Amino acid sequence: MGSRRAKLKRGFGEISRLPSGRYRARYTGPDANRHSAPLTFVARIDAEGWLVEQERLISRGEWRPPARQPRDAPLRLSEYAAVVVGRRRLRPATVALYSKLLRLTILPMWAERPLCEITTAEISAWYSGMRKTPTQQANAYGLLKSIFKEAVDEGFLEANPCRVKAGGQKQRAREIDVLTVDQLNRYLAAVPEARRVPLLLAGWCGLRSGEVRGLRVRDLDLDAGVVHVRQAVVRLKGQLLIGPPKTNAGIRSVAIPPHLLPALRGWADRQPTRGRDALLFPAGDGHSPLNDSVLRTAHDKGKGAIDMPGLTIHGLRHTSATLAAQLGATLAELQARIGHSTPNMAMRYQHVAAERDAQLAARMSAFATGRSDLGGGADGRTPRSIDVGSAARPVDLVGAAVHSGLRQPPTLSTRRAIINRGSLRLLMRFLRRSSYLRS
Repeated sequence: MGSRRAKLKRGFGEISRLPSGRYRARYTGPDANRHSAPLTFVARIDAEGWLVEQERLISRGEWRPPARQPRDAPLRLSEYAAVVVGRRRLRPATVALYSKLLRLTILPMWAERPLCEITTAEISAWYSGMRKTPTQQANAYGLLKSIFKEAVDEGFLEANPCRVKAGGQKQRAREIDVLTVDQLNRYLAAVPEARRVPLLLAGWCGLRSGEVRGLRVRDLDLDAGVVHVRQAVVRLKGQLLIGPPKTNAGIRSVAIPPHLLPALRGWADRQPTRGRDALLFPAGDGHSPLNDSVLRTAHDKGKGAIDMPGLTIHGLRHTSATLAAQLGATLAELQARIGHSTPNMAMRYQHVAAERDAQLAARMSAFATGRSDLGGGADGRTPRSIDVGSAARPVDLVGAAVHSGLRQPPTLSTRRAIINRGSLRLLMRFLRRSSYLRS
């Protein structure tokens, strides 16, 4: 049934529905060769109209083979890229990003080149030449590959020449900065009180800067202990606009750590009364979106207090995600909490947590054998990650479970549960001592 819908026979020519959802029209001409329309069509009726016109030319004796028709030049990358990007449903920020990538990286190389002449070797060399800008490298390659994919789907090419392995994956120029709990406390204590709550939500709940600034009054549900991410502030051509989050995965509800709720309720009670759809953190006029530079100014004071000049507001998001990974969050849970559509970044946070887990295992062996040389990492130092408390107490909990009547050592899942509960209790005990949110 599906194939009949995709390709229906006609009296003259045929129309096929491509994987992209567009329609391709083809027919056999008087020269006994098969000819395709120069472009595909959004609607089937448009493909029908093109075939009707070709049939009319044949019946009148006015038909000429496509090679002798006015459009005998091959399809150029510049014009096809404009068609592909123009027909996609994109957010304004994505349109601006694609336009920039085409203007700066893709079109200077191949604007006037026919699609069919661009080779895999050329693309690989072009990709390698952008090593110094890894984010732009990945974004530009991903866009070019998607353009060629549609060209293949529409029958203009036999194969996609973009074959760089993992070329669309972003390789960060430097390692991410992750704060310890103590550093996060001192950072927030140094931030001006007027901007403390938005940065707190970035650090503990993993929200992006634009997501924090896009929160409405209704989005902070302190009764349920949840912050709802439904929109974000983006800068486009010098203007601040409010739109949907970066990806569909960015639309999410994030649980707020319970130890923050009393202080957040006190903060909320001191705020002026505003409508439920009003911005939670507006600019000075009380209704416009907060400028990202205002939040950065407050952030600069916080990072200065902990002597981390390279820390960005986005780095607070890394801290939240890494803490969640260290306390046992699965890959799916990390993706849902931080709003990532792919698991790649979430896996990095789990890798940091795995390093911490290896140190805990070494300390457990040191405790069991009495050998001090087994504790800590290979260099004797704790890796740069969140300190969730001493490992001695969780190890004691495991030992107590073994020696209090268990005939067999606990299973791996039981040991993990004991360690996670012990770590969480130590973390909560430590956090109760902090006072960076004054009620």
